[in-house]
Amino acid sequence: MRLIFALFSLLPLQALASADCPVYPKSEWAAEETLKKALTDEGYSIKKFKVDGNCYEMYGRNKEGKKVEIYFDTKTLAIIKAEGLKD
Repeated sequence: MRLIFALFSLLPLQALASADCPVYPKSEWAAEETLKKALTDEGYSIKKFKVDGNCYEMYGRNKEGKKVEIYFDTKTLAIIKAEGLKD
C-alpha cells in the first residue's frame, strides 16, 4: 500500500470531473474500511468518502495538510485520478 501512496506523490495533479474506473462485480470490491485505514495510516484525514460510479472517492487532506480529491479502483485500490484542491 505504501507504494501506491509513493506513486501518488509523483503524479501531476489533474482537474477532475469524474473518474473512469474499471467495472467489477461488487463481490470483487475491496472493503471500504481497508482503504480508509490505509489512507489514515499514511497520514491522510478523510472528510468525505463515497462510492462514485465504479470508484471509491475520497475528499480530505494529505499528510502535508493540503486538500485532495482522489478516486480509487474499487478492486485493486489503485489511484485512478487525483486532484489537489484549493483551500
